[in-house]
Amino acid sequence: MKTIINATETPFATAPRQEVLARLLSVITESLDEDKAENVVVLDLTGRAGFADRMVIATGISERQISAMAQHLERRLKEESLARPKVEGDQGSDWVLMDAGDVVVHLFMPESRELYALERMWGGDFDVAEEVSVDETEQ
Repeated sequence: MKTIINATETPFATAPRQEVLARLLSVITESLDEDKAENVVVLDLTGRAGFADRMVIATGISERQISAMAQHLERRLKEESLARPKVEGDQGSDWVLMDAGDVVVHLFMPESRELYALERMWGGDFDVAEEVSVDETEQ
């Protein structure tokens, strides 16, 4: 099950960018689903970050599962000629980061996902700031 919050260079240079992004996300989420990733969330970063348009966050139950998910995903993206992701932390870590160009993927152990709380940092309330008038701060 995946949740989408807020709704690169590829060989598909003639394809519209949104189609390529949709295909990239489809391959990523399908791969994670096949590997039994839990709590898959897709965050829309359009207009919020310059490093990617989407962020995918998923949980694995062991470091071994997280490493396998990263390896399978990397292989699928290369096979589909969608991306050659840069991978950090795939050698036995509680957090693996994959940069697939327009999409970054974070694979976490449950404790690390809770600790770093990327959904809260990049989720729906990211642009909302509390307004405080000068008069209120002086009292």
